[in-house]
Amino acid sequence: MNEIVQQIVQRVGIPEDKARMAAQVVIEHLKGKLPASISGQFDSYLSGSDDATNRLGSSISGMMGGKKSA
Repeated sequence: MNEIVQQIVQRVGIPEDKARMAAQVVIEHLKGKLPASISGQFDSYLSGSDDATNRLGSSISGMMGGKKSA
């Protein structure tokens, strides 16, 4: 999430505390729209887990009709 916050700070030019609040609002909104099976992976992705990134990508690809990895 820190990377997202820094992108907001740089692109929008708001203080880091405000950027963190904005990022949290967007993240909570997205998590509310995701299926439960992916929501947990999304949390892991935001914490920087490489394994979670791979699982999340596979899950999203599968939802979009792509080939799932084993």
